[in-house]
Amino acid sequence: MPRTPAAESTEKGTKSSAEIAAATAGTATATTAAPAPRRRQARGERRISQLLSAAAGVFCRTGYAAASTNAIAREAGVSPGTLYQYFPNKEAIAMELGGQLLQRANEMHGQAFRPENLKRPLPELLDAVLDPVIAFNCENPAFWALMHGTGVPGIAQEHEELHAGLLTRIDAVLRDFCPQAAPHELAHTSNMILGIFKASLDLILAHEGDERAAYIAELKTVLLRYLEPMITTTPAH
Repeated sequence: MPRTPAAESTEKGTKSSAEIAAATAGTATATTAAPAPRRRQARGERRISQLLSAAAGVFCRTGYAAASTNAIAREAGVSPGTLYQYFPNKEAIAMELGGQLLQRANEMHGQAFRPENLKRPLPELLDAVLDPVIAFNCENPAFWALMHGTGVPGIAQEHEELHAGLLTRIDAVLRDFCPQAAPHELAHTSNMILGIFKASLDLILAHEGDERAAYIAELKTVLLRYLEPMITTTPAH
């Protein structure tokens, strides 16, 4: 039987709707699939952060030399196989963690030694510089464990540069307070200040609460009494 124009129109309309539906489904599938790589990347970044946080805890408790990838995986709550998807060995984990902490330490030192802080009277200057440096080390004990541990790969040069940078900053501050001091005297004093700080930080990190606060106060007292006899001027505000 010949098809009526209405039937042809209906068939064409049905066919057209099916085509539209298929095209729409294809577009929806493509749209839905597009963000997948970004989600995978975000999951990977979260996993790396989780592994680095676990490694920080292990390095603090056992030291770098005694730490193992199995211990780090257990701390992170993942299998060793999952860990190896992101890091080939313990050395790679330590290098990544150490690099991130060094970058943050450099940023923190820049904030602590801001020009406006360096124009303060000596007691206020000690507070302004020491408080953020101590806080960073207390919040990131793995930094101390890695920087002063034995056998930690790949970050020795960066640590030396950090140390040299701190000495340069301290020397610049002393020049403002002690303009008459000879360069070699400033160098000796800068090294002594940094040595006193590092020795005191061991005690600070080993205690918490009131005991930690007491050692921080003692450190400031020691540096104040050491430096006050040398001060010949106070930098202008």
